[in-house]
Amino acid sequence: MDPNTGWRYRVASSFGASVLVVCVIAVANYPFVQRLVTTIPLLDRLPVTVLSGGALVVAMATALAVLAAALLTLFKPHPRRILDTISLTLRRLFMGALALAAIGYFDYTYRLPRTTLVATTLLLSVALPAWFVAIRRRPEPTAERAVLVGDDPDAMGELLATTDLPIVGYIAPAIRYDADRNRPSMGVADGGQALDGRLDEIDHLGGLSRLDDLLIEHDIDTAVLAFERSDRAAFFGALATCYNHGVTAKVHRKHADSVLTSGTGVGDLIDTELVPWDWQDRVIKRGFDIAFALAGLTALSPVIIAIAAAIKLDDGGPLFYGQERTAEFGETFRVYKFRSMIPDAEAATGAKLSEEDAGGVDPRVTRIGRLLRRTHLDEIPQLWSIFAGDMSVVGPRPERPELDDDIETNLIEWRRRWFVKPGLTGLAQINEVTGYDPERKLQYDVKYINEQSFWFDLQIVVRQVWLVLSDLAETVSSR
Repeated sequence: MDPNTGWRYRVASSFGASVLVVCVIAVANYPFVQRLVTTIPLLDRLPVTVLSGGALVVAMATALAVLAAALLTLFKPHPRRILDTISLTLRRLFMGALALAAIGYFDYTYRLPRTTLVATTLLLSVALPAWFVAIRRRPEPTAERAVLVGDDPDAMGELLATTDLPIVGYIAPAIRYDADRNRPSMGVADGGQALDGRLDEIDHLGGLSRLDDLLIEHDIDTAVLAFERSDRAAFFGALATCYNHGVTAKVHRKHADSVLTSGTGVGDLIDTELVPWDWQDRVIKRGFDIAFALAGLTALSPVIIAIAAAIKLDDGGPLFYGQERTAEFGETFRVYKFRSMIPDAEAATGAKLSEEDAGGVDPRVTRIGRLLRRTHLDEIPQLWSIFAGDMSVVGPRPERPELDDDIETNLIEWRRRWFVKPGLTGLAQINEVTGYDPERKLQYDVKYINEQSFWFDLQIVVRQVWLVLSDLAETVSSR
C-alpha cells in the first residue's frame, strides 16, 4: 500500500467522523428531536434539555475528544469486511457513549445532557457505520497474503519450503551467517537487510519493531510466527500485534503447547485463538486496578500500621518478605508480603521455599505470621505491586520461576498462563486450587484467559472478598 494512500485514509476517516459527530450533536440538540426521543418507551422520563452558546460548543468539544479516542483504531487503513466494520464501529461508539455518560455522572459543567447523549448515540449508531463502510479499504480480491515473522531463520526457511501460503516476505531482525557454526542467526540490528542465505528468495520487509506498520502497508492477512523461543516477549508481542490488526496468526506445531490455539491447522502450522483485550478494555482494567489498590491501601492504612508494629514487637525482624515471581511473557518481578516466618527461613533450611509453601504448623512460622496467613492479611503489600503495574487485581497467581520450570517439565502447556498479567486473586484462587495441583490450576487460569472481561473480574473480586471476610470471621470467633 502506498504510504500516501494510508495518510489520506487516516485524514479522511478522522475528519469525516468528526464532522458527523458535530453535526449529529447539533441535530440531537433540537427540541423536536429530543421530544421524539422521549416518546420511546423507557426514555419518556428524560427531560428535554437544549444547550446554546458556549455551553454547546464546549459540550461538543468534549464529546468529540472522547469519541475520537474511542474510534481511534478505525482511523487505521486496515482492510475490513462490511460486517466487521459495522461491528467494530458500534463497539467503539458504545464504549465512547459510556465514557460520556460517566462524565455526566460526575456532573461536569458542560456535559452532554442525558437526552442529547441518547439521541446522539442512536443517530451515530447509523451514521458512523455507514461512513466507515463507505470509505473502508476493501480486502484484496486476490489470494491470501501471508508473511513470516520471527527470529529463527532455520524455522522460517523450513516453513517457507513447506507451506502453501502465498508468502510475500518476512519480518525479522537482519540475518547473518555464523562462520564457525555455518548456520544463520539473527543480528541485533532491527530493521536491517538480509545479508545472505535461505530467505533471499523473498523480500525482507523490515524489522520486528515495524511489525505494526508493515502488516498494514502490505495488506497482510496471515502471519506465520517462527521464533526460536515461544516464552519471551517478542513472540507474545508479535501475536498481540497480529490480533490488534485482525491478522490471523499461525504458529509451528512445536509451539502449540505454549499458546492458546483453536486446535485446527494444516501441516506444520496451527491457528492461534487468543484475542487480547481492546485498548479500551485494558484502560478500564488498569483504571480498576489503580482504584482498587489506592482504595485498599487507604482503607487498610490503620491495619498496615498495626501489622507492622506487631511484627516488630514479635521478633524485631524485617517487615516484608520479597521473592521473584514470573510475570507476563515469562519475565520476572519481585513480589512482597508481610513477613510471616522467621528471618532467613529459607537459609535456615537450605531450601528455597515460599512463605506460602509452609503449613501453619511449620516451626518457622511466627505467632503473628499464623494470624496473617489465616486472614490473608500478609497479602496487603501486593496492593503496591498492583498500583505499580507489576500485577493486576485479577489474573493467574504468579509462581516462582524455579517452580514454573519444574511444572513445565511435566506440563508444557503451563506457559499459556503467561498471556495475561498475574493477579492478586484469580479463578483458581477462589476455587481454592494452588500450584500443588498444576493441572487443575492451569484449567482455571486458561478458562479465565478465554473468558476475561471487566464483569468477570468483578465477580471474582467479590467472591475473593467474601472468602477473606469469612476466614477473618472464623478466626475471630475461634479465639
